[in-house]
Amino acid sequence: MKRSLLVIAVLAMTLSGCTWLKSLGKKDNVEPPTPLTQFTPTTQVDRVWTDSVGKGAGDSGARLAPGSAGGRLYAAGIDGTIEAIDAASGHTVWQKHLGKRSGWLWRRGANSLRWSGGPSAQGDLLVVGGLDGQVYAFSNQDGADRWNVQLSSEVIAPPAIADGVVVVRTNDGHLVGLDAADGTRKWIFDQPVPPLSLRGNSAPLIANGVVYDGFDNGKVIAVRLADGNELWAQALSTGEGSTEVERLSDVDGNIVSDGSALYGAGYRGQVAALALDSGRPLWQRDLSSYVGAAVSGNVVVIVDAEGNVWAFDRETGVNLWKQDQLKYRWLSAPAIEGKYVVVGDSEGYVHWLSLDEGKFAARERLSRKAIEGVPLVVDDMVCVEDVKGHIGAYRARQ
Repeated sequence: MKRSLLVIAVLAMTLSGCTWLKSLGKKDNVEPPTPLTQFTPTTQVDRVWTDSVGKGAGDSGARLAPGSAGGRLYAAGIDGTIEAIDAASGHTVWQKHLGKRSGWLWRRGANSLRWSGGPSAQGDLLVVGGLDGQVYAFSNQDGADRWNVQLSSEVIAPPAIADGVVVVRTNDGHLVGLDAADGTRKWIFDQPVPPLSLRGNSAPLIANGVVYDGFDNGKVIAVRLADGNELWAQALSTGEGSTEVERLSDVDGNIVSDGSALYGAGYRGQVAALALDSGRPLWQRDLSSYVGAAVSGNVVVIVDAEGNVWAFDRETGVNLWKQDQLKYRWLSAPAIEGKYVVVGDSEGYVHWLSLDEGKFAARERLSRKAIEGVPLVVDDMVCVEDVKGHIGAYRARQ
């Protein structure tokens, strides 16, 4: 089983990238957040609407964030709440609080549901995973129950859905393919989990009949969607050192694709572009990250483990710019909205950076709670969620 990092000050100092230790920053010898500096905004950001869904991720270490499909957002909380929201207005379409129900869906005690992975939506299907290894599927139209299965370990990454298959990553190193119609298991793929690893999992990515995902051993692996057979593996982090701490080598951040290559980064490893068909590195740069990448046009954006935001040329890997004024602010993974990079931080701020130069363009504050899930871009808006379940939708005037 995957073990959480030990809660001691020395380890907290060493593992400034560990999601589970973020809340301990004020108690231990972790670098304080860089104070925010004033700047002249270059764009106007409008808050379109706000909402609150359950208790958010709470202290679970899961990076909960909304999913979207068909003009709706879907959000879930650690308390068993799941909700469909009209993306344009922020109005609730339907909501289920499974903690108040009895029967097969939820019963207080051994079968409690604590959402931690997703939600993910595709077609008429909504799928969400739980801290106790449950995976539940609903109709995303009205929340009607479809099916549920029990897996081997907690699910803290959003499932992926394509071609009639739901792919779920569990915390003990399993990648599981489930039939989207009834939840029956089609295949399972295993990777060894080191004795010590960061709190977090990379979400599976499906493209052209292939599933791509990062694992705790520092590898990005491609498996066939139809049967789970491995196609290739490529290390982004080698995990060299004399101690288990020094050998940490997770690929916990989400990997992304532009249709021709994959882009991702490993903790204490590299940011790299990999060929989709073979995993062959197209370019690599030394950089440590645990939150993942974003790609748009000819730019790949990465947030490193210290909170610096980097932009690289998509084709060559040449560094285009670096924004270092958000250092130690425990940034979320980046999202790209039009000509802006959007990140959330540990104090509830949302930052818009120029995609061309990395300069600050705008800043808004959702709340005083950390934003750990990746911002979600829906049409011309970006939606962010903090760890207490507050959601805000914003529109930057391009």
